[in-house]
Amino acid sequence: MKTNKRIPLALFVAFSCGLFVRSQDSSTDRIVVPLSDPGKPLILKADLVNGGISVTGYDGKEVVVESKTRGRRIGHEHKAKEEAAGMKRLTQETSGLEVSEEHNVVRIDTESWNATTDLIIRVPVAASLKLECVNNGDIVVDNVHGEIEAENVNGSITLTRVAGSVMAETVNGKILATFSRVAPDKAMSFVTLNGDIDVTLPADVKANVRIKSEQQGDVYSDFDIQVKAESKKTVEDKRKEGGRYRVSIDNSIFGSINGGGPEFQFQTFNGDIMLRKAK
Repeated sequence: MKTNKRIPLALFVAFSCGLFVRSQDSSTDRIVVPLSDPGKPLILKADLVNGGISVTGYDGKEVVVESKTRGRRIGHEHKAKEEAAGMKRLTQETSGLEVSEEHNVVRIDTESWNATTDLIIRVPVAASLKLECVNNGDIVVDNVHGEIEAENVNGSITLTRVAGSVMAETVNGKILATFSRVAPDKAMSFVTLNGDIDVTLPADVKANVRIKSEQQGDVYSDFDIQVKAESKKTVEDKRKEGGRYRVSIDNSIFGSINGGGPEFQFQTFNGDIMLRKAK
């Protein structure tokens, strides 16, 4: 029978033997999470409505989570009540942090819909991440060697000293990524609507690339990309179902680096794309 190590904040205080700490800054909560099997890689999942996420890999066997709220709860207007005249008003500044762990899968939840909250997380280096933000924050990852999925709406994505594979997507923000190495057989994608894409890859990386800056932007590369002359043509024929026949040609740059490999996609609507070769 599977057991779910769900750790609501109130229960964690009672049973964790000191693993929960309230910082001297009353708006900061901290939880240390032991893993079911510290010898195996973990998967960490976190998403915020309002706030940013920062994840750093370290030589440890636990997941350390700090959450910090910024100011008052969203949409909360304080109005003095006649009935409370002369009384001291107590504020609710906790982030509503909740963490669960089951079979090395760690899930982090907060009340970020109600108060802008930043997560500062430390994980063992060999970790895979699934991170999502919507408003008022960026996603920052450093020294993590696993599969990384990062999605943002109104904020940037910055990945440094990462090793493995990345799927990064944002709407309004830049994407900056620096790899120490890449997974040899994994496809990768870097997509933004409004922002630059700046990716540094190992000099010996092997990849097929699809690069597209749709409107106001240019493409730059340190790599000698063997550009394919042919365009990618898509044919759609729905005439038998009463539809139409359509042919479209993708205006992306298609090419290969060091003989080719898995497909790497780089796409922005408004911005430049820079592919750098690690020194």
